[in-house]
Amino acid sequence: MNSSSPTIHVIIGGHRFTREQVLAWEAERLPAAAAKIGLPLPAGDLARQRAAFTEGKLSLGADEIKHRLRRDLRIGEAMAYTTAQLSRGRRATSVCELHVSGGSAAEFVGWFDDISRADYTRSMTAAHPDHFLIQSLPDGRQEVIETTGGSPLSTRFLIDYTDLSTLNTPHHPDADAEAAGVAVTGKGLHIGGVRHEFRDEPGGFHARLCVEFPRATLPRILSEHRRHLAIEFCNWVEFAFGDPR
Repeated sequence: MNSSSPTIHVIIGGHRFTREQVLAWEAERLPAAAAKIGLPLPAGDLARQRAAFTEGKLSLGADEIKHRLRRDLRIGEAMAYTTAQLSRGRRATSVCELHVSGGSAAEFVGWFDDISRADYTRSMTAAHPDHFLIQSLPDGRQEVIETTGGSPLSTRFLIDYTDLSTLNTPHHPDADAEAAGVAVTGKGLHIGGVRHEFRDEPGGFHARLCVEFPRATLPRILSEHRRHLAIEFCNWVEFAFGDPR
């Protein structure tokens, strides 16, 4: 689908950010992510660092990644249980918006959802330094191991894009496409979900990216995760429609 690079502007909390600012946020996260997974920080510009770090994570494989992050994952599972119990089904959201010049809502979601792509796992992993593992499981769910924005811990969860049963965020009738689903822990506890909605605009599309967390989640995590969304989705848009930077 790659053609010319799209132009992307990010809106967080009513403030507008450029692609260059988002790339700077990504560069800031690389050293911490490399240290957490025990890989050397790659040399070169950000594009070279991103490619090399992605290759390093993929070469470890899922089992080794889980082994290296086992302490985080164990503590994260316990914390997810506690925050979910305290929240009693109530949710808090982390929201980021994109305005993209180029492509369409349906084209992007079609690319995002296409687990048959040869580069699916690579593109999902490469979108953020804190993505340690994102892969499609045989049952169709998406397995994610990442450091959520603002959290000191990496966590593992599963997203079921066929299940909307416990999402609190309503579907917007003006959305032309969406990627939405419930998130659960490895033990099946519902801990939130995503409702990412996309609407065509003249010359491109608008994205409203929304992640639901348990209500008891710390405000700092909710705030910082907006940058996480900006980093990963800006990269995914460029992977889908143009040359990544």
